[in-house]
Amino acid sequence: MRSYWAYIMTNRTHTLYVGMTNDIERRVYEHRNHLVPGFTSRNAIDRLVYAEETDDVAAAIEREKQIKRWRRSKKVALIESANPKWRDLSIDR
Repeated sequence: MRSYWAYIMTNRTHTLYVGMTNDIERRVYEHRNHLVPGFTSRNAIDRLVYAEETDDVAAAIEREKQIKRWRRSKKVALIESANPKWRDLSIDR
C-alpha cells in the first residue's frame, strides 16, 4: 500500500506551510535542509507539526487544498488538537 500525506510544517516563529507528499521523510528532509527554493527556504520552515496519512492520492490532494483555504486560526486549532505543544513530529520518525 502506498501512503500519501497532507502535512503542516512551521518554523520558530510559527509561520505555517501546508503541503502534500508521497514520502514524508524525504519531504521533511528537503524542507529542513532548504533544498527547494521558495517559500519554505526563505522562511526556514523546518518543523513537522501535523500530518495526516491516506492511501488515496486524490484524498491527500483534496485535504491539502482544503487546509490551505482555511484561516490561520483554524489551521492552528487543527495542529493543537493533535499536537498541543507543537512538537517536531519528524523527530519521532
